[in-house]
Amino acid sequence: MKFTYYGQSAIELVAGSKTLLFDPFISGNPLAKDIDVNSLKPDYILLSHGHGDHVGDLIDIAKRTGAKVICIAEIAGWLNKNGVDNVHGMNIGGGFNFDFGRVKMVNAIHSSALPDGSNGGNPAGFVIYADGKKIYFAGDTALTYDMKLLEDEGIDWALLPIGDNYTMGADDAIKAAGFVNCKNIIGIHYDSFPVIKIDKEEVTGKFVKAGLNLKLPTIGESLEL
Repeated sequence: MKFTYYGQSAIELVAGSKTLLFDPFISGNPLAKDIDVNSLKPDYILLSHGHGDHVGDLIDIAKRTGAKVICIAEIAGWLNKNGVDNVHGMNIGGGFNFDFGRVKMVNAIHSSALPDGSNGGNPAGFVIYADGKKIYFAGDTALTYDMKLLEDEGIDWALLPIGDNYTMGADDAIKAAGFVNCKNIIGIHYDSFPVIKIDKEEVTGKFVKAGLNLKLPTIGESLEL
């Protein structure tokens, strides 16, 4: 499975012949200025919640590509009202089998109003079961004991926010890694704004001390998971 980082929480997974794009906030992120949004051609877009730094390029990409958007039911309704019809609404705890694999929507602790003030429902994370891998995309979340529910899933990689202030910081992300019983971590949701800028050397040292494999890819960098 191929992973590519586009800044903030925008990531891409290629599972088999299908491309999954998560939380596409790219054109509005100065750190991602070298990414050509129009070059992205996802088959699916997964949205964790409704904040502008996650939904930023969603409608434009969905309309241009026809990608199916997987999101909480309330955002699915909002997208329909905004001219996006290829939508699969879900809710916390539910799962569904798609042509690339299975998606389960899991709990996240955050807020989720949409940019125009509409109800964004509850924030969420996702577990992706595809290509023989299990990937946990936590979304924007505080540390929550609900993560312990994933302990026996055999998560291969956990994508955890580490920027602090709006989400977990590094210390709580380390605890979260223990809760989900996963040693391979990719940090997301950091550096895009001054209040979530991290000291990468310090954060990496904390994860190493905890016996965890932390990846902090540069924007545009790809990894094999």
